[in-house]
Amino acid sequence: MSSLVRHITIDCSDAYALAGFWAQVLDSQLSDDDNPGDPEALVEIPGGGLLFIQVPDKKTVKNRVHLDVQPQDRTRDAEVERVIALGATLFDDQRRPDGTGWVVLQDPEGNEFCVERSQAERDATGG
Repeated sequence: MSSLVRHITIDCSDAYALAGFWAQVLDSQLSDDDNPGDPEALVEIPGGGLLFIQVPDKKTVKNRVHLDVQPQDRTRDAEVERVIALGATLFDDQRRPDGTGWVVLQDPEGNEFCVERSQAERDATGG
């Protein structure tokens, strides 16, 4: 039998706060066992989870691995605005005039992630 990815683990300075941000982004929830000040926090998502671990060192360079999120019930642009309102910041805008492309945001601790077009937007433009 092969292995499965159980969690994607993200180092951070405040596990509970960052997990709370991501729970809102992904319309999910924190584990019932997580509380403010805990050194780790888990956001459960289909097929696994995002595990946030408190570490003493700060992020200093670009992520080698990042998340790509795809809105399920809104457009890419509406999702970008929603996630910025939750506390993300714009890092790099790769949207093109023809409607394709993506947006790179940073979560409240500076971790980059991309917001892609919804499946409906992809279907409308053939890709």
